[in-house]
Amino acid sequence: MNQSGYGAGLLARAVEQAYARGQTDYSLEPLVRADDVGKAGRIKGGDAVIFCCRRGEREIELTEAFTQPAFRGFSREMLPDLEFVILTLYHEKFKDLPVAFMPSRVEKTLAETVSRAGLSQLHIAESEKFAHVTFFFNGGSNAKLQGETDVCVPSLKGVPFEQHPELSLRGVAGGTADGIRKGYDFIVANFANGDVIGHTADKDAKIACAGNVSRHLGQVAQQAAEAGYAVLIAADHGNLEEILTPDGKPHVAHTTNPVNLILAGQKESLGLRDGILADVAPTVLALLGLKKPNQMTGRSLLTGRAEIQKVLLVILDGWGIGSADSNDAIFLGDTPEWDDLLKYNPHSALLASGEAVGLQAGKAGNSEAGHLNLGAGRVVAQDDVRLDQALKEGSFAKNGVFKQALARAKEKKAALHLISYLSHKSSHGSIDYPLALTRMAKAQGLKDIYLHIIFDGRSTAPGSAPSLLCELETSLASLGAGQVVDGVGRGIALDRDGNYQKIKRAYDMMVHGEGTPYADSSEDN
Repeated sequence: MNQSGYGAGLLARAVEQAYARGQTDYSLEPLVRADDVGKAGRIKGGDAVIFCCRRGEREIELTEAFTQPAFRGFSREMLPDLEFVILTLYHEKFKDLPVAFMPSRVEKTLAETVSRAGLSQLHIAESEKFAHVTFFFNGGSNAKLQGETDVCVPSLKGVPFEQHPELSLRGVAGGTADGIRKGYDFIVANFANGDVIGHTADKDAKIACAGNVSRHLGQVAQQAAEAGYAVLIAADHGNLEEILTPDGKPHVAHTTNPVNLILAGQKESLGLRDGILADVAPTVLALLGLKKPNQMTGRSLLTGRAEIQKVLLVILDGWGIGSADSNDAIFLGDTPEWDDLLKYNPHSALLASGEAVGLQAGKAGNSEAGHLNLGAGRVVAQDDVRLDQALKEGSFAKNGVFKQALARAKEKKAALHLISYLSHKSSHGSIDYPLALTRMAKAQGLKDIYLHIIFDGRSTAPGSAPSLLCELETSLASLGAGQVVDGVGRGIALDRDGNYQKIKRAYDMMVHGEGTPYADSSEDN
């Protein structure tokens, strides 16, 4: 007899065993429920799937595997008659899929304004953050603008990032220097290190990361200034600046700290006011001598009259204003170039979290919100606010895309699969969404409701997955519906760097039941 309840508690025990094998939440290898319920929980043709993640760039590859007929990432057969619903529009290539919450396109962005003025621009980042200086910075659009050149420097693959804290920064800095030599009117470059390394628990790597960023930033800033550029240095959110949480555990998540804005390469005496990320775009336009569009509600932070210059904007990903003590990796790092940039140039503080970037009050910033606001020149309401408001006001349960998917599954007597993110507050999603959908499905009379778990390991504390699964077990029990049938780490299921063999492991787990099996020890096998 099956005594596993709703399966979340059973998976919690399997995760604890994976911890004992040295695995972490972020990189948890596929775990597959081995009893009859687990076998029935495989995604098959004719079923309905709702991908309950909301952010965008990390959800693209798995969505491709399930939905794109010409998919070439790995060998697989298209599942016939599969209804695959995405929570938000992850990429324009998915515009013909059922999208529950379509985005509001941000128009008259910084990049669009520069393009309309007939100026040239370069957007450069390593592949881990490439979508942020293109899709997000350009207001949620993948369309390249007239005069825009995009350069993607490959990120490291197959190695632990903390063992290589420089990442691909040498290539990004070199490409930026090349853009300066070519004379682009506007350059935006993302230095990914602060965020990527900040998400690790390695203190030494974080301190080394700060030194690497400082060195390359100093070189690029000097090259730009010598070429007559105004150099703006900002960040999208905080992360690297905090090493430990208040209870002494490794801090691996984003912060609510403000970030610096520095203006270098100026011959005239200018100052900077404090502001928010949305004020950066108007500041860039003022330096370029361009009028900001009426749609931009941000304001230029310059004090004084600036001469018209070309502009380099460097976005230090995950580089917040820290406590300047033993808990601050930037403070502890060998950062003479960063220190001099702060000491000898105008600088101010920008709010980069919560309502200042369109998130819920008190919520840590993230790269998506940060780059959207930086490029839009206005506060852009984020998907977590839109979706949580929909949950609160009841429109989530009335969503036509959801209702159609549930009705179709009921008519075909098919299963409903919810690809579920195990977190309460990540920028990628919340466990509240699959719970709400489970409630809706039960009300429609659906019996076969399966949850496929993606573990976070970033916005959640290290090793917290078992306790979150126990919470989920309680929630499903209160609903009296839903079965958890497998789980895999975000680093595998939500790859964003073309590592399709990772995506294959997540796909094969959900479709073919491949992974480390687990079962209720009380069952007869």
